[in-house]
Amino acid sequence: MNQVEVKDKSDVKVKIQKFGSYLSGMVMPNIGAFIAWGLITALFIPTGWWPNEDLAKLVGPMITFLLPLLIGFTGGRMVYDIRGGVVGATATMGVIVGTDIPMFLGAMLMGPIGGYAIKKFDQLVHGKIKSGFEMLVNNFSAGIISGVLTLIAYKAIGPVVAGLSNALAAGVEAIVNANLLPLANIFIEPAKVLFLNNAINHGILSPLGIDQAAEAGKSILFLLETNPGPGLGILLAYWLFGKGTAKQTAPGAVIIHFLGGIHEIYFPYILMKPALILAAMAGGVSGVFTFNLFNAGLVAAPSPGSIFALLAMTPKGNYIGVLAGVLVATAVSFAVASLILKTSKATDEDLSSAAAKMEEMKGKKSSVSSALTTQASVNPENVNKIVFACDAGMGSSAMGASILRNKTQKAGLDVTVINTAINSLPADADVVITHKDLTDRAKAKLPNATHISVENFLNSPKYDELINNLKK
Repeated sequence: MNQVEVKDKSDVKVKIQKFGSYLSGMVMPNIGAFIAWGLITALFIPTGWWPNEDLAKLVGPMITFLLPLLIGFTGGRMVYDIRGGVVGATATMGVIVGTDIPMFLGAMLMGPIGGYAIKKFDQLVHGKIKSGFEMLVNNFSAGIISGVLTLIAYKAIGPVVAGLSNALAAGVEAIVNANLLPLANIFIEPAKVLFLNNAINHGILSPLGIDQAAEAGKSILFLLETNPGPGLGILLAYWLFGKGTAKQTAPGAVIIHFLGGIHEIYFPYILMKPALILAAMAGGVSGVFTFNLFNAGLVAAPSPGSIFALLAMTPKGNYIGVLAGVLVATAVSFAVASLILKTSKATDEDLSSAAAKMEEMKGKKSSVSSALTTQASVNPENVNKIVFACDAGMGSSAMGASILRNKTQKAGLDVTVINTAINSLPADADVVITHKDLTDRAKAKLPNATHISVENFLNSPKYDELINNLKK
Protein backbone atom coordinates (compact mmCIF):
# COMPACT_ATOMS: atom_id res chain seq x y z
CA MET A 1 0.00 0.00 0.00
CA ASN A 2 1.59 3.31 -1.05
CA GLN A 3 1.61 6.56 0.93
CA VAL A 4 -1.17 8.12 -1.18
CA GLU A 5 -3.56 5.26 -0.38
CA VAL A 6 -2.70 5.47 3.32
CA LYS A 7 -3.32 9.22 3.31
CA ASP A 8 -6.63 8.82 1.48
CA LYS A 9 -7.82 6.26 4.02
CA SER A 10 -6.72 8.52 6.86
CA ASP A 11 -8.59 11.48 5.31
CA VAL A 12 -11.76 9.41 4.93
CA LYS A 13 -11.50 8.25 8.53
CA VAL A 14 -11.07 11.81 9.77
CA LYS A 15 -14.06 13.00 7.73
CA ILE A 16 -16.27 10.20 9.05
CA GLN A 17 -15.17 10.96 12.61
CA LYS A 18 -15.84 14.66 12.08
CA PHE A 19 -19.33 14.07 10.68
CA GLY A 20 -20.19 11.60 13.41
CA SER A 21 -18.84 13.92 16.07
CA TYR A 22 -21.00 16.72 14.68
CA LEU A 23 -24.13 14.58 14.92
CA SER A 24 -23.39 13.49 18.46
CA GLY A 25 -22.33 17.03 19.37
CA MET A 26 -25.92 18.16 18.94
CA VAL A 27 -27.18 15.54 21.38
CA MET A 28 -24.42 15.15 24.00
CA PRO A 29 -24.80 18.60 25.64
CA ASN A 30 -28.52 17.88 26.10
CA ILE A 31 -28.20 14.40 27.61
CA GLY A 32 -29.33 15.73 30.98
CA ALA A 33 -32.69 16.69 29.45
CA PHE A 34 -32.99 13.24 27.84
CA ILE A 35 -32.30 11.56 31.17
CA ALA A 36 -34.86 13.82 32.88
CA TRP A 37 -37.45 12.77 30.30
CA GLY A 38 -36.47 9.12 30.74
CA LEU A 39 -36.82 9.26 34.51
CA ILE A 40 -40.21 11.00 34.34
CA THR A 41 -41.34 8.41 31.80
CA ALA A 42 -40.10 5.47 33.88
CA LEU A 43 -41.78 6.79 37.03
CA PHE A 44 -45.15 8.20 36.01
CA ILE A 45 -46.51 6.53 32.85
CA PRO A 46 -49.27 3.93 33.45
CA THR A 47 -46.73 1.06 33.43
CA GLY A 48 -44.14 2.97 35.50
CA TRP A 49 -43.04 2.61 39.10
CA TRP A 50 -45.48 5.22 40.46
CA PRO A 51 -48.21 5.80 37.84
CA ASN A 52 -49.50 9.36 37.99
CA GLU A 53 -51.87 10.63 35.33
CA ASP A 54 -51.18 14.29 36.14
CA LEU A 55 -47.38 14.13 36.13
CA ALA A 56 -47.38 11.85 33.09
CA LYS A 57 -48.66 14.82 31.08
CA LEU A 58 -45.04 16.05 31.03
CA VAL A 59 -43.87 13.13 28.90
CA GLY A 60 -45.51 14.14 25.61
CA PRO A 61 -44.55 17.85 25.49
CA MET A 62 -41.00 17.11 26.57
CA ILE A 63 -40.31 14.63 23.77
CA THR A 64 -42.31 16.55 21.16
CA PHE A 65 -41.08 20.09 21.84
CA LEU A 66 -38.33 20.40 24.47
CA LEU A 67 -35.84 17.79 23.25
CA PRO A 68 -35.98 18.60 19.50
CA LEU A 69 -35.75 22.34 20.23
CA LEU A 70 -32.69 21.79 22.41
CA ILE A 71 -31.06 19.78 19.62
CA GLY A 72 -31.95 22.43 17.04
CA PHE A 73 -30.56 25.20 19.23
CA THR A 74 -27.35 23.29 19.89
CA GLY A 75 -26.90 22.48 16.19
CA GLY A 76 -27.32 26.12 15.22
CA ARG A 77 -25.03 27.27 18.00
CA MET A 78 -22.30 24.89 16.84
CA VAL A 79 -22.35 26.69 13.49
CA TYR A 80 -22.78 30.29 14.62
CA ASP A 81 -22.89 30.69 18.39
CA ILE A 82 -26.03 32.03 20.14
CA ARG A 83 -27.37 33.83 17.07
CA GLY A 84 -27.17 30.64 15.05
CA GLY A 85 -28.75 28.71 17.91
CA VAL A 86 -31.79 30.99 18.04
CA VAL A 87 -32.40 30.73 14.30
CA GLY A 88 -31.78 26.98 14.37
CA ALA A 89 -34.26 26.42 17.19
CA THR A 90 -36.90 28.56 15.49
CA ALA A 91 -36.47 26.72 12.19
CA THR A 92 -36.76 23.42 14.08
CA MET A 93 -40.25 24.43 15.17
CA GLY A 94 -41.37 24.03 11.57
CA VAL A 95 -40.51 20.33 11.40
CA ILE A 96 -41.97 19.77 14.88
CA VAL A 97 -45.40 21.19 14.03
CA GLY A 98 -45.33 19.81 10.48
CA THR A 99 -45.22 16.18 11.66
CA ASP A 100 -46.85 13.98 14.28
CA ILE A 101 -43.71 12.15 15.50
CA PRO A 102 -40.78 13.30 17.66
CA MET A 103 -38.61 15.24 15.22
CA PHE A 104 -35.03 14.51 16.27
CA LEU A 105 -33.68 13.91 12.77
CA GLY A 106 -35.43 17.07 11.61
CA ALA A 107 -33.84 19.04 14.46
CA MET A 108 -30.39 17.71 13.50
CA LEU A 109 -31.04 19.03 10.00
CA MET A 110 -32.75 22.37 10.63
CA GLY A 111 -30.51 23.46 13.52
CA PRO A 112 -27.30 23.60 11.46
CA ILE A 113 -29.17 24.94 8.42
CA GLY A 114 -30.50 27.82 10.51
CA GLY A 115 -27.07 28.59 11.93
CA TYR A 116 -25.47 28.44 8.49
CA ALA A 117 -28.09 30.70 6.90
CA ILE A 118 -27.73 33.51 9.44
CA LYS A 119 -23.95 33.17 9.40
CA LYS A 120 -23.82 33.63 5.63
CA PHE A 121 -26.16 36.64 5.82
CA ASP A 122 -23.99 38.32 8.45
CA GLN A 123 -20.90 37.71 6.34
CA LEU A 124 -22.67 39.20 3.32
CA VAL A 125 -23.63 42.46 5.05
CA HIS A 126 -20.54 42.80 7.23
CA GLY A 127 -19.23 46.37 7.03
CA LYS A 128 -22.14 47.50 4.84
CA ILE A 129 -24.65 48.51 7.54
CA LYS A 130 -24.90 52.23 8.30
CA SER A 131 -24.09 53.30 11.82
CA GLY A 132 -27.13 53.25 14.10
CA PHE A 133 -28.95 50.56 12.11
CA GLU A 134 -26.96 47.55 13.38
CA MET A 135 -29.52 46.35 15.94
CA LEU A 136 -32.42 46.84 13.55
CA VAL A 137 -30.72 44.80 10.83
CA ASN A 138 -29.52 42.12 13.23
CA ASN A 139 -32.92 41.54 14.81
CA PHE A 140 -35.00 41.67 11.64
CA SER A 141 -32.58 39.58 9.60
CA ALA A 142 -32.67 36.82 12.25
CA GLY A 143 -36.46 37.09 12.42
CA ILE A 144 -37.02 37.01 8.67
CA ILE A 145 -34.58 34.17 8.03
CA SER A 146 -36.03 32.20 10.96
CA GLY A 147 -39.56 32.74 9.69
CA VAL A 148 -38.75 31.71 6.12
CA LEU A 149 -36.88 28.58 7.24
CA THR A 150 -39.71 27.66 9.60
CA LEU A 151 -42.26 27.84 6.79
CA ILE A 152 -40.03 25.79 4.49
CA ALA A 153 -39.49 23.22 7.23
CA TYR A 154 -43.21 23.02 7.95
CA LYS A 155 -44.31 22.57 4.34
CA ALA A 156 -41.42 20.76 2.68
CA ILE A 157 -38.72 19.40 4.96
CA GLY A 158 -40.89 18.09 7.80
CA PRO A 159 -42.89 15.60 5.71
CA VAL A 160 -39.73 14.33 4.00
CA VAL A 161 -37.91 13.78 7.30
CA ALA A 162 -41.02 12.17 8.75
CA GLY A 163 -41.08 9.73 5.84
CA LEU A 164 -37.39 8.97 6.36
CA SER A 165 -37.92 8.45 10.10
CA ASN A 166 -40.82 6.11 9.48
CA ALA A 167 -38.78 4.15 6.93
CA LEU A 168 -35.86 3.81 9.37
CA ALA A 169 -38.20 2.77 12.16
CA ALA A 170 -39.83 0.19 9.91
CA GLY A 171 -36.40 -1.13 8.94
CA VAL A 172 -35.33 -1.45 12.56
CA GLU A 173 -38.60 -3.18 13.42
CA ALA A 174 -38.11 -5.65 10.55
CA ILE A 175 -34.56 -6.39 11.74
CA VAL A 176 -35.81 -6.95 15.30
CA ASN A 177 -38.65 -9.21 14.13
CA ALA A 178 -36.19 -11.25 12.06
CA ASN A 179 -33.93 -11.62 15.13
CA LEU A 180 -31.03 -10.05 13.22
CA LEU A 181 -30.42 -7.11 15.57
CA PRO A 182 -27.52 -8.83 17.40
CA LEU A 183 -25.55 -8.78 14.13
CA ALA A 184 -25.47 -4.98 14.32
CA ASN A 185 -22.71 -5.25 16.90
CA ILE A 186 -20.41 -6.76 14.31
CA PHE A 187 -20.23 -3.22 12.94
CA ILE A 188 -20.84 -1.23 16.13
CA GLU A 189 -17.91 -2.59 18.15
CA PRO A 190 -15.19 -1.81 15.56
CA ALA A 191 -16.73 1.61 14.94
CA LYS A 192 -16.57 2.35 18.66
CA VAL A 193 -12.83 1.66 18.75
CA LEU A 194 -12.41 4.14 15.88
CA PHE A 195 -13.95 6.77 18.20
CA LEU A 196 -17.33 6.77 16.49
CA ASN A 197 -19.05 5.55 19.66
CA ASN A 198 -20.80 8.82 20.49
CA ALA A 199 -21.81 9.33 16.87
CA ILE A 200 -23.37 5.86 16.71
CA ASN A 201 -25.12 6.11 20.06
CA HIS A 202 -26.31 9.71 20.14
CA GLY A 203 -26.37 10.46 16.43
CA ILE A 204 -28.15 7.34 15.16
CA LEU A 205 -29.43 4.91 17.80
CA SER A 206 -30.79 7.42 20.33
CA PRO A 207 -33.17 9.27 17.95
CA LEU A 208 -34.57 5.94 16.70
CA GLY A 209 -34.71 4.55 20.23
CA ILE A 210 -36.61 7.54 21.57
CA ASP A 211 -39.26 7.09 18.89
CA GLN A 212 -39.67 3.47 20.02
CA ALA A 213 -39.66 4.39 23.71
CA ALA A 214 -42.35 7.01 23.14
CA GLU A 215 -44.65 4.28 21.80
CA ALA A 216 -43.64 1.19 23.75
CA GLY A 217 -42.15 2.69 26.92
CA LYS A 218 -38.69 1.21 26.21
CA SER A 219 -36.25 0.43 23.40
CA ILE A 220 -33.50 -2.16 22.98
CA LEU A 221 -31.61 0.30 20.76
CA PHE A 222 -30.41 2.13 23.86
CA LEU A 223 -28.50 -1.03 24.83
CA LEU A 224 -26.62 -1.73 21.60
CA GLU A 225 -23.69 0.64 22.06
CA THR A 226 -23.89 1.35 25.78
CA ASN A 227 -23.59 -2.23 27.06
CA PRO A 228 -20.42 -2.21 29.24
CA GLY A 229 -20.13 -6.01 29.06
CA PRO A 230 -17.84 -6.37 25.99
CA GLY A 231 -15.31 -3.87 27.28
CA LEU A 232 -15.45 -5.27 30.81
CA GLY A 233 -14.64 -8.77 29.57
CA ILE A 234 -11.58 -7.52 27.66
CA LEU A 235 -10.27 -5.55 30.64
CA LEU A 236 -10.75 -8.52 32.98
CA ALA A 237 -8.81 -10.70 30.54
CA TYR A 238 -5.95 -8.19 30.52
CA TRP A 239 -6.07 -8.10 34.33
CA LEU A 240 -5.55 -11.86 34.51
CA PHE A 241 -3.56 -12.68 31.39
CA GLY A 242 -2.05 -9.41 30.20
CA LYS A 243 1.54 -8.25 30.58
CA GLY A 244 3.42 -5.15 31.58
CA THR A 245 1.65 -1.82 31.76
CA ALA A 246 -1.55 -3.23 30.27
CA LYS A 247 -1.92 -5.70 33.14
CA GLN A 248 -1.03 -3.08 35.77
CA THR A 249 -3.55 -0.50 34.55
CA ALA A 250 -6.40 -2.91 33.82
CA PRO A 251 -7.89 -2.93 37.38
CA GLY A 252 -8.23 0.86 37.39
CA ALA A 253 -9.62 0.79 33.88
CA VAL A 254 -12.27 -1.74 34.99
CA ILE A 255 -13.56 0.68 37.62
CA ILE A 256 -13.55 3.66 35.25
CA HIS A 257 -15.25 1.68 32.48
CA PHE A 258 -17.87 -0.33 34.35
CA LEU A 259 -18.73 2.04 37.19
CA GLY A 260 -17.78 5.37 35.64
CA GLY A 261 -19.19 4.51 32.23
CA ILE A 262 -16.26 5.86 30.20
CA HIS A 263 -15.95 3.22 27.49
CA GLU A 264 -13.08 4.97 25.73
CA ILE A 265 -10.78 3.63 28.42
CA TYR A 266 -10.69 0.14 26.89
CA PHE A 267 -10.13 1.24 23.29
CA PRO A 268 -6.31 1.47 23.64
CA TYR A 269 -6.22 -2.08 25.00
CA ILE A 270 -7.83 -3.30 21.78
CA LEU A 271 -5.58 -1.11 19.65
CA MET A 272 -2.53 -2.73 21.28
CA LYS A 273 -3.77 -6.13 20.09
CA PRO A 274 -6.30 -5.63 17.27
CA ALA A 275 -7.39 -9.30 17.32
CA LEU A 276 -9.27 -8.44 20.52
CA ILE A 277 -11.90 -6.69 18.43
CA LEU A 278 -13.24 -10.21 17.87
CA ALA A 279 -13.83 -10.47 21.63
CA ALA A 280 -15.71 -7.17 21.65
CA MET A 281 -17.84 -8.26 18.68
CA ALA A 282 -18.62 -11.65 20.23
CA GLY A 283 -19.56 -10.00 23.51
CA GLY A 284 -21.72 -7.39 21.81
CA VAL A 285 -23.58 -9.91 19.65
CA SER A 286 -24.22 -12.30 22.57
CA GLY A 287 -25.33 -9.43 24.82
CA VAL A 288 -27.89 -8.13 22.32
CA PHE A 289 -29.08 -11.67 21.69
CA THR A 290 -29.74 -11.98 25.44
CA PHE A 291 -31.51 -8.60 25.57
CA ASN A 292 -33.69 -9.79 22.70
CA LEU A 293 -34.41 -13.08 24.46
CA PHE A 294 -35.67 -11.27 27.56
CA ASN A 295 -37.40 -8.50 25.55
CA ALA A 296 -35.30 -5.99 27.53
CA GLY A 297 -34.97 -2.29 26.83
CA LEU A 298 -34.34 1.10 28.43
CA VAL A 299 -36.52 4.19 28.62
CA ALA A 300 -33.76 6.57 27.47
CA ALA A 301 -30.10 6.63 26.52
CA PRO A 302 -27.82 5.95 29.51
CA SER A 303 -24.96 8.43 29.42
CA PRO A 304 -22.28 7.72 30.36
CA GLY A 305 -22.56 3.95 29.75
CA SER A 306 -22.12 3.02 33.42
CA ILE A 307 -23.89 0.06 34.96
CA PHE A 308 -25.50 2.60 37.30
CA ALA A 309 -26.84 4.61 34.35
CA LEU A 310 -28.17 1.45 32.71
CA LEU A 311 -30.03 0.46 35.86
CA ALA A 312 -31.39 4.00 36.32
CA MET A 313 -32.84 3.94 32.79
CA THR A 314 -34.27 0.40 33.14
CA PRO A 315 -38.08 0.30 33.29
CA LYS A 316 -40.06 -1.79 35.72
CA GLY A 317 -39.82 -5.51 35.00
CA ASN A 318 -36.69 -5.33 32.81
CA TYR A 319 -33.88 -5.59 35.36
CA ILE A 320 -33.28 -9.33 34.93
CA GLY A 321 -33.03 -9.02 31.15
CA VAL A 322 -30.68 -6.00 31.26
CA LEU A 323 -28.36 -7.55 33.85
CA ALA A 324 -28.39 -10.90 32.03
CA GLY A 325 -27.33 -9.20 28.78
CA VAL A 326 -24.47 -7.39 30.51
CA LEU A 327 -23.27 -10.56 32.26
CA VAL A 328 -23.45 -12.72 29.12
CA ALA A 329 -21.60 -10.10 27.08
CA THR A 330 -18.91 -9.90 29.78
CA ALA A 331 -18.49 -13.68 29.98
CA VAL A 332 -18.28 -14.21 26.22
CA SER A 333 -15.93 -11.27 25.70
CA PHE A 334 -13.73 -12.44 28.58
CA ALA A 335 -13.55 -16.00 27.21
CA VAL A 336 -12.57 -14.90 23.69
CA ALA A 337 -10.12 -12.24 24.92
CA SER A 338 -8.48 -14.67 27.34
CA LEU A 339 -7.98 -17.20 24.55
CA ILE A 340 -6.41 -14.54 22.31
CA LEU A 341 -4.10 -13.21 25.03
CA LYS A 342 -2.94 -16.67 26.10
CA THR A 343 -2.32 -18.03 22.61
CA SER A 344 -0.93 -15.00 20.79
CA LYS A 345 2.78 -14.37 20.59
CA ALA A 346 4.16 -11.65 22.85
CA THR A 347 5.28 -9.10 20.27
CA ASP A 348 3.73 -5.67 19.91
CA GLU A 349 2.14 -5.72 23.34
CA ASP A 350 5.41 -6.46 25.15
CA LEU A 351 7.33 -3.94 23.06
CA SER A 352 4.78 -1.26 23.85
CA SER A 353 4.89 -2.08 27.56
CA ALA A 354 8.67 -2.12 27.64
CA ALA A 355 8.88 1.19 25.82
CA ALA A 356 6.38 2.76 28.18
CA LYS A 357 8.32 1.56 31.22
CA MET A 358 11.60 2.82 29.77
CA GLU A 359 10.11 6.23 29.06
CA GLU A 360 8.72 6.48 32.57
CA MET A 361 12.02 5.55 34.20
CA LYS A 362 14.32 7.58 31.97
CA GLY A 363 12.05 10.43 30.90
CA LYS A 364 13.03 9.64 27.36
CA LYS A 365 10.97 8.87 24.25
CA SER A 366 11.14 5.45 22.64
CA SER A 367 10.98 4.96 18.88
CA VAL A 368 8.92 1.83 19.46
CA SER A 369 5.92 3.55 21.05
CA SER A 370 6.13 6.82 19.15
CA ALA A 371 6.72 5.47 15.66
CA LEU A 372 3.27 6.54 14.51
CA THR A 373 3.31 10.02 16.00
CA THR A 374 5.80 12.78 16.59
CA GLN A 375 5.58 15.10 19.54
CA ALA A 376 6.56 18.67 18.84
CA SER A 377 8.86 20.45 21.23
CA VAL A 378 7.23 22.58 23.90
CA ASN A 379 8.41 26.06 24.77
CA PRO A 380 7.67 26.47 28.52
CA GLU A 381 7.44 30.27 28.24
CA ASN A 382 4.51 30.04 25.82
CA VAL A 383 2.36 27.51 27.69
CA ASN A 384 -0.52 28.89 29.75
CA LYS A 385 -3.36 26.54 28.78
CA ILE A 386 -3.25 22.80 28.13
CA VAL A 387 -6.37 21.27 26.61
CA PHE A 388 -7.31 17.59 26.54
CA ALA A 389 -9.71 16.82 23.71
CA CYS A 390 -11.76 13.75 22.88
CA ASP A 391 -14.81 13.17 20.75
CA ALA A 392 -17.38 14.30 23.31
CA GLY A 393 -15.15 16.15 25.78
CA MET A 394 -16.66 14.30 28.75
CA GLY A 395 -14.98 10.90 28.96
CA SER A 396 -11.36 10.04 28.33
CA SER A 397 -10.29 13.69 28.01
CA ALA A 398 -11.70 14.42 31.48
CA MET A 399 -9.62 11.59 32.93
CA GLY A 400 -6.45 12.74 31.20
CA ALA A 401 -7.00 16.36 32.27
CA SER A 402 -7.51 15.31 35.89
CA ILE A 403 -4.29 13.27 35.89
CA LEU A 404 -2.19 16.03 34.33
CA ARG A 405 -3.80 18.71 36.53
CA ASN A 406 -2.63 16.82 39.61
CA LYS A 407 0.86 16.54 38.14
CA THR A 408 1.07 20.28 37.39
CA GLN A 409 -0.12 21.15 40.89
CA LYS A 410 2.46 18.86 42.49
CA ALA A 411 5.15 20.38 40.26
CA GLY A 412 4.10 23.90 41.30
CA LEU A 413 3.30 24.95 37.73
CA ASP A 414 0.86 27.80 37.07
CA VAL A 415 -0.80 26.22 34.05
CA THR A 416 -4.51 25.83 33.26
CA VAL A 417 -5.53 22.28 32.30
CA ILE A 418 -9.02 21.71 30.89
CA ASN A 419 -10.88 19.17 28.77
CA THR A 420 -13.28 19.76 25.91
CA ALA A 421 -14.84 18.23 22.81
CA ILE A 422 -12.54 18.24 19.79
CA ASN A 423 -15.04 20.41 17.87
CA SER A 424 -14.90 23.03 20.64
CA LEU A 425 -11.14 23.50 21.02
CA PRO A 426 -10.51 27.02 22.36
CA ALA A 427 -8.42 29.33 20.22
CA ASP A 428 -6.12 30.18 23.15
CA ALA A 429 -4.98 26.57 23.70
CA ASP A 430 -1.18 26.36 23.76
CA VAL A 431 -0.88 22.57 24.03
CA VAL A 432 -3.52 20.12 22.80
CA ILE A 433 -3.42 16.48 23.94
CA THR A 434 -5.49 13.92 22.05
CA HIS A 435 -5.59 10.22 21.32
CA LYS A 436 -3.45 9.46 18.27
CA ASP A 437 -6.53 8.65 16.18
CA LEU A 438 -7.92 12.15 16.76
CA THR A 439 -4.74 14.19 16.39
CA ASP A 440 -5.26 14.98 12.68
CA ARG A 441 -8.63 16.56 13.46
CA ALA A 442 -7.15 18.57 16.33
CA LYS A 443 -4.33 19.85 14.11
CA ALA A 444 -6.82 20.91 11.45
CA LYS A 445 -8.78 22.82 14.10
CA LEU A 446 -5.76 24.50 15.78
CA PRO A 447 -2.74 24.27 13.46
CA ASN A 448 -0.66 26.73 15.50
CA ALA A 449 -0.90 24.89 18.82
CA THR A 450 1.53 22.23 20.01
CA HIS A 451 -0.08 18.81 19.62
CA ILE A 452 0.73 15.74 21.69
CA SER A 453 -0.63 12.31 20.78
CA VAL A 454 -1.14 9.59 23.37
CA GLU A 455 -2.32 5.99 23.15
CA ASN A 456 -3.80 5.80 26.65
CA PHE A 457 -5.23 8.80 28.50
CA LEU A 458 -5.01 6.92 31.78
CA ASN A 459 -1.29 6.18 31.74
CA SER A 460 0.99 7.95 29.28
CA PRO A 461 4.71 8.63 29.84
CA LYS A 462 4.29 11.78 27.75
CA TYR A 463 2.62 13.49 30.72
CA ASP A 464 5.81 13.34 32.78
CA GLU A 465 7.85 14.37 29.77
CA LEU A 466 5.63 17.45 29.31
CA ILE A 467 5.91 18.32 33.01
CA ASN A 468 9.70 18.05 32.83
CA ASN A 469 9.76 20.36 29.80
CA LEU A 470 7.54 22.91 31.54
CA LYS A 471 9.70 22.86 34.69
CA LYS A 472 12.69 23.90 32.60
